[in-house]
Amino acid sequence: MSGKLNKILMIAMMLALFADVFAGGGKRNGTGGAQELLLPVGARGLAMSGAYLSGITGLDAIFYNPAGLGVSDVSAEAMFSYMSYVADINFTFAAAAVHMEGFGSLGFSIRSLDFGDIPVTTVSDPYGTGSTFSPTFVVVGATYSNALTDRIRVGVNFNLISETIMRSSATGFAMDAGVQYNGLAGVEGLKFGVVLKNLGPQMSYDGPDLLRTAIDQNGNRGPQLYSIKGAPFELPSQLELGLAYEQRFSDEYQAIFATAFQNNNFSNDEYKFAGEFNYDQTVYIRAGYTFVNEAGDDADEYLFGPTFGAGFRVPGDMKIVVDYAFRQAELFDSNHMVTVKLGF
Repeated sequence: MSGKLNKILMIAMMLALFADVFAGGGKRNGTGGAQELLLPVGARGLAMSGAYLSGITGLDAIFYNPAGLGVSDVSAEAMFSYMSYVADINFTFAAAAVHMEGFGSLGFSIRSLDFGDIPVTTVSDPYGTGSTFSPTFVVVGATYSNALTDRIRVGVNFNLISETIMRSSATGFAMDAGVQYNGLAGVEGLKFGVVLKNLGPQMSYDGPDLLRTAIDQNGNRGPQLYSIKGAPFELPSQLELGLAYEQRFSDEYQAIFATAFQNNNFSNDEYKFAGEFNYDQTVYIRAGYTFVNEAGDDADEYLFGPTFGAGFRVPGDMKIVVDYAFRQAELFDSNHMVTVKLGF
């Protein structure tokens, strides 16, 4: 086991070296694209401010750490999540996974943003033409996770990103890779996790809406069309490290304490703290907080405050869990998320 521990720690150290590539904060703030990749998935993870990446399991783990998908007490599961985001934007997520002995776990997911109807404005009609449009932002993902030992789990996400605004669109690809280790330093219940998120090539927009008409002022030739080249943008890459401790007080009462550090490529670094208390794996109470290292012109840039949530497992032969999460927001209405999970 000591040799395997050395291997997992070596992997974590290698992943941590990527931190030098991630220039968190500074002049790069707000310049990354595909921000839908950053929206949290699953009410349990949101209620814990994303701090429980070292131990979160099942379909909840797809967003926070894909290594956790491989842990489940059912052979198949499904999940649906809905969140009211800022500025009247709604976010939906659906996923399903199967767990196969000897192979691992395979999951598929889709998430989308609903912006509602946005008025079309032009230079000549700045108050609207009477028409509307609705952008389409969709991420389709495939996840694989497996346990290398009874303590070490690994997982990877492959995400296809599609963004369409009127007649212009951009398509990209992103990958996540994560590791979870249970029993760190020989302490049962002490968990460690590391995950790299949103690694992929640059994206750029193209389409008929980028066509313009050039007119020869001398009248030597008729109008000519030319295309504006959309500026490429990078994906919002992240590196996260997390620790958690699970304490069982009795057969019925259990608590989890979690913390995580998140290094962001295009925003300030984040420090996360959270806790979860459950009774008999039936009733759950959760809370979390994210501290952002802001300074100077970046002060008060972070929109979100503390998070809270609760969950309830419905009695019966089928595993049905309903989770709720609340996240306080500045300047906008606070976020509310509801998640339903089914196990078969």
